[in-house]
Amino acid sequence: MLTIDKLTSGYGESEVLHGLDLQVPKGEIVAIMGRNGMGKTTLMKSLMGIVPATGGAITVGDCKMTGLKSHARVAGGLAYVPQGRQIFSAMTVEENVETGLTVTGKKTVPDDIYELFPVLVEMKHRRGGNLSGGQQQQLAIARALASDPKVLLLDEPTEGIQPSIIRDMARTLRRIRDERGLTIVVSEQVLSFALDVADRVMVLEKGAFVHDSPRASVDEAHVSKFLSV
Repeated sequence: MLTIDKLTSGYGESEVLHGLDLQVPKGEIVAIMGRNGMGKTTLMKSLMGIVPATGGAITVGDCKMTGLKSHARVAGGLAYVPQGRQIFSAMTVEENVETGLTVTGKKTVPDDIYELFPVLVEMKHRRGGNLSGGQQQQLAIARALASDPKVLLLDEPTEGIQPSIIRDMARTLRRIRDERGLTIVVSEQVLSFALDVADRVMVLEKGAFVHDSPRASVDEAHVSKFLSV
C-alpha cells in the first residue's frame, strides 16, 4: 500500500535521508524508531510533501505521490498526524474534525469516527485548545481519518501523553487497522508503545534504516541501544 523507493530528502545542502527503501502492505502497522535528529520527522514530512524529496519515489497503492503538493497527497490517500498535533485551538472539536472532510466531498463527519473516540462526542462544541494533550491527540487522529485515507502517518504520537492514555491509543490504532484495513506508519521513541501497537519495528539511524524485524522476533535490548542517548 505504501512504497518508498530510494528516497532522499533534506534541508538545503544538507541531506538527511539517504536512499530509503520501504514497503508496507495493506493493513500493516509499522513503527519507525530512532532518537531525535535521526530523520523520523523529515521522513514523515517528505512523505507528505512538506519537505521536498531530492530523489526517489513515493507510491500509495497505484498513485504516485512524488512531486505532488500536500493536499493532492491527502486526496490520494495519505493522512498525517504531525508531531505536537497542531490542531486548531480556537475551533471546536467538531470544526477541527470537519476540516479533514475537505477532500472527500462529505459535509458531515461519519459516525464511526466518533465511535472510535467517545470522549470527542462529549466535547464536540468545546474549543480544541481546551482539551488535554491526550484528547488533542485523539482529535488529531480523528481529523486525519475524516479524509478517508489508505495510509495513516503519525509522528511521535505519545509525546507528552500519560501512560494510561498511551495504552488506550495503541488499542484504538489496532482497532482502526482492523476495522478499516488501514496501513499505519508510526514514528516513535517509546519502545513499549511500538511493541504494543506495531506488527513490525524498524530503526532509523542517521537517515538510514539499520534494523527491521517482525514484532514477534524483536530483540528489545538491541533496539534499545539505538534509542539511548
